[in-house]
Amino acid sequence: MRKWTIPSVLFLLCLLFLLPDQGRKIQANAEVDSDAAVDPPKVEEKLGAVPHGLSTDSDVVKREAESMSRRNLRTNAEKFEFQAEVSRLMDIIINSLYSNKDIFLRELISNASDALDKIRFLSLTDKEILGEGDDAKLEIQIKLDKEKKILSIRDRGIGMTKEDLIKNLGTIAKSGTSAFVEKMQTSGDLNLIGQFGVGFYSVYLVADYVEVISKHNDDKQYVWESKADGAFAISDDEWNEPLGRGTEIRLHLRDEAQEYLDEYKLKELVKKYSEFINFPINLWATKEVDEEVPVDEDESNDDEETSDSKSSEEEEEEDTEKEDEEKKPKTKTVKKTTYEWELLNDVKAIWLRSPKEVTDEEYTKFYHSLAKDFGDEKPLSWSHFTAEGDVEFKAVLFVPPKAPHDLYESYYNSNKSNLKLYVRRVFISDEFDELLPKYLNFLMGLVDSDTLPLNVSREMLQQHSSLKTIKKKLIRKALDMIRKLAEEDPDESNDKDKKDIEESGESNEKKGQYAKFWNEFGKSIKLGIIEDATNRNRLAKLLRFETTKSDGKLTSLDQYISRMKSGQKDIFYITGTSKEQLEKSPFLERLTKKNYEVIFFTDPVDEYLMQYLMDYEDTKFQNVSKEGLKIGKDSKDKELKESFKGLTKWWKGALASDNVDDVKISNRLADTPCVVVTSKFGWSANMERIMQSQTLSDANKQAYMKGKRVLEINPRHPIIKELRERVLKDPEDESIKQTAQLVYQTALMESGFVLTDPKSFASQIYSSVKNSLEISPDAAVDEEDDVEESVIESGATKDETEASLNMDEVSEEDVKDEL
Repeated sequence: MRKWTIPSVLFLLCLLFLLPDQGRKIQANAEVDSDAAVDPPKVEEKLGAVPHGLSTDSDVVKREAESMSRRNLRTNAEKFEFQAEVSRLMDIIINSLYSNKDIFLRELISNASDALDKIRFLSLTDKEILGEGDDAKLEIQIKLDKEKKILSIRDRGIGMTKEDLIKNLGTIAKSGTSAFVEKMQTSGDLNLIGQFGVGFYSVYLVADYVEVISKHNDDKQYVWESKADGAFAISDDEWNEPLGRGTEIRLHLRDEAQEYLDEYKLKELVKKYSEFINFPINLWATKEVDEEVPVDEDESNDDEETSDSKSSEEEEEEDTEKEDEEKKPKTKTVKKTTYEWELLNDVKAIWLRSPKEVTDEEYTKFYHSLAKDFGDEKPLSWSHFTAEGDVEFKAVLFVPPKAPHDLYESYYNSNKSNLKLYVRRVFISDEFDELLPKYLNFLMGLVDSDTLPLNVSREMLQQHSSLKTIKKKLIRKALDMIRKLAEEDPDESNDKDKKDIEESGESNEKKGQYAKFWNEFGKSIKLGIIEDATNRNRLAKLLRFETTKSDGKLTSLDQYISRMKSGQKDIFYITGTSKEQLEKSPFLERLTKKNYEVIFFTDPVDEYLMQYLMDYEDTKFQNVSKEGLKIGKDSKDKELKESFKGLTKWWKGALASDNVDDVKISNRLADTPCVVVTSKFGWSANMERIMQSQTLSDANKQAYMKGKRVLEINPRHPIIKELRERVLKDPEDESIKQTAQLVYQTALMESGFVLTDPKSFASQIYSSVKNSLEISPDAAVDEEDDVEESVIESGATKDETEASLNMDEVSEEDVKDEL
């Protein structure tokens, strides 16, 4: 035995040394084989596959855990190479610095919705295709695995066969990918991704490894996987639970995309982009609940020790209670975290329903959800309609109860609109200002079009053939909605219509609604008249204003025309800073005496408005502060003009230096001696003041727009009569010239103009005051005593000087301390 012992030991030692080397060789060979397996585009044999799935559960779990941890493609999968254009596309996405990575979730939910739409459509002819139980539930599920950093999105849609996975996710035989790559190279806007049918690849904005598990009714369940390295793999799914039908996408998130593992972030994205998807979107969310658990013996003993100090009477009362409690096990309430499915899109897409089926409460709730305004106020009005024809779309428009505080601050600079654009119930953007003109940007609402491409960009939208049609229909419906709001308001109706509305019982709810609208959004209607020449007359019907006969209420142009005097050919209006100022204007004196109605325009934008609104219903507008006012014919006009011809000619010469174009007899004055009017097509006094107050105004450029000034005199006024007599006696009298100049400057100021030389005007007023007080024109102002002033100045004590210096030093120190 001893003879064989030594050789046996040596033999065993040799085996121990040889086995590690052999193991290394086997491992090296396995690594070479695995490298060869990833080499595209060859289809590899299933080198590592377990034949016929004859593996134990523990082996499956172990192999899957290793694959997941390393994020490697499964060894038994068929390997394929991406199409060259798809590889270019993925390189652009992976290396993109695009900030809005949120779109990946929108794209995946949109694709899931499309898959659900397809299976629902097929089920119309074959009900059995949906299956039974959970398979029949058409829904989208989102689930998080924070430990493994996986985000899963599952749908019970039509699913994909093996051929579909290869075709749709790897080798897209379309020009869409190429077109998208070309567009990316020119514009660099990744938001276009869904437009070209390649929205799935947006997953690589946030993930570096993606699995797609899919089951079609006509095929087995497969797993598609890729690390975005130019290759993908497809294998029979032997690892995951059966889906029944549909698709599940698992995103292994990058380190810089961990924010998408936050439930609140996902809820926010679904609310923003996919709130109105037509299928339920559920999130596997955490929830804290109260649960009763048994109390440990140690805790119960502690409770007994603390109760020993109680009085005997209390102990007797509690003995009976303890006997009852001893029969029941002692418990305590603790917080426990549970998981449950939470519905994220509970607001239904009401625009898909018939307007007759939607209640006012549902419209109000939908508005609050859309505007993110959950107050008690209802929208003033809404319009729900479907457009058919060449372009089909559905829309809901709302008039908010209040205007945003910054509605007009960035009117021409802001691209943001309150109108949301959806394509097939998927939110695209709210930054399109091409769907509605700027003057209607206060409207809330949405447009859902099946004609526009998904993820249409702003540049594409401008060129899209459907845009003009959609915009035209939206404007018409919006203006009809506002017009209807006015028609239903009892305050806007005639006496006969008021009785009908009051009898219908709607007066209380609708009363004053249009006045409220006008106070909030009236400026937008005026801007629309300026900007939209096509709809100018329709917008003019919506104008409201106060007049000399409205008694503080708002009046429309139709109501004004219905009250016009017989023979009145023009619509009279006047512009100014306030109604109170305009009511005292000298331009209205004769008009009010003759019972003519005059419109008050007190908004600065009204001056611009009336430059574009020249007439309404074949009736022209006339500014009563400008030339051309006609108020009937007076038989004495010719005689008056002839009798005052000398005065008007003399006064015109005396005011030559003041840029006065003419002096005429006025037909608009009753109690005022004279006024200054402007030429018909020049600026009014109010407009001059507005333009001069502009921050970047240029006086030199404004000179040519100033209207020619005309002094109109009242031949019946005693001052004018006396001036005529004095001029006839001595036209060269300097005192008469000064008086005429003073009267003109007074009229200039009363007519709303700004005096160019207020000092000269003040001097003449003081001279007039002297004359009325019988003070000599040569009386001088008493001079001050220079001696006393110098004594006071020199008499400042040394102490006062030092005190003032000390105060300066203290103030400087305080400033330093505060700094």
